Amino acid sequence: MIRSDKLQRIAEIVMVLGIVALCQPWNFFLHRYGLTIIIIGLVTFLLTNWFGSKIVPEDVEAPGKEGHS
Repeated sequence: MIRSDKLQRIAEIVMVLGIVALCQPWNFFLHRYGLTIIIIGLVTFLLTNWFGSKIVPEDVEAPGKEGHS
C-alpha cells in the first residue's frame, strides 16, 4: 500500500502537470483535459490530508512525566 505522504506528493505533481497541460498550446487533448487533471490531483491531495496518517510530533519543550500526576 502506498503511504499517505508519498500519495500526497504524487497528487501535488499531478496538479502541477495539470497546470502545465492546461497552459501548453501544442496538444489539444492535454489542453482539453488539463482542468480535469488538476481536479483529480486536488481531490487526491485533500483525501490524503483527511484520511492520512496522523503523526503527532512530540513537544521537546514539554516537561517529562516524572512528578506530574
